[in-house]
Amino acid sequence: MKTLLMITGAALALAANPATAQDRSNDRAGDIQFKVLGTAVLPDGEIEQVNVDIVGLPANTQTAASDNYVPTIAVEYFVTHNFSVETIAGITQHDVDAVSGLPGAELVSDAQLIPATVTAKLHFDLGDSIKPYVGAGPTYFLWVSDKPGAATIPLGVTDTDLSDEFGVALQAGVDVALGDDGFGLTLDAKRYFIGTTARWFAGDVLAIETEHNIDPWVLSAGVSYRF
Repeated sequence: MKTLLMITGAALALAANPATAQDRSNDRAGDIQFKVLGTAVLPDGEIEQVNVDIVGLPANTQTAASDNYVPTIAVEYFVTHNFSVETIAGITQHDVDAVSGLPGAELVSDAQLIPATVTAKLHFDLGDSIKPYVGAGPTYFLWVSDKPGAATIPLGVTDTDLSDEFGVALQAGVDVALGDDGFGLTLDAKRYFIGTTARWFAGDVLAIETEHNIDPWVLSAGVSYRF
């Protein structure tokens, strides 16, 4: 996080310097940019706190969420030449497994997440075609599906619930134009700061409740078209 904040601060200083701004005659305020990306979602998933445990988990139980690789789409609107607003569309799926205490035990299966995110971005120029950017904005993690993990079913667990939560995303990346027709390549990195509360139910009884860091890195690469 410290590194991304330093990059953001440097970019703000550059954007505020008239020497780095593109000539007004080339200003493309009002442009829209579409991006089609391959994305790696690399979450944490560790337990921060145990609130309820009638099952008797081992004291050293710790968990991790699985990585996932998915296609995503980004849509970006340029308010000015150097300032834009972007949102992403995609869905990602993860399991949660124990890594200590009950190593290898699957606790949550096929948890599907929509990471609704909007970022405000600052762009600056490094030559005619290379345009790095930084950004930040709110996110809302919406869990649309989750199932009890295989290791919990023999314990009588019948349902699992992951709480939807608000958080923050920091972003840095670069757009590389390919000629003058609007096509380009893009590289993007986001770090999210967000958690969730996981609950396991046996019938109507809350058997386990734990709070988790998710805090994923989301790394993307793909193609873009700006018009």
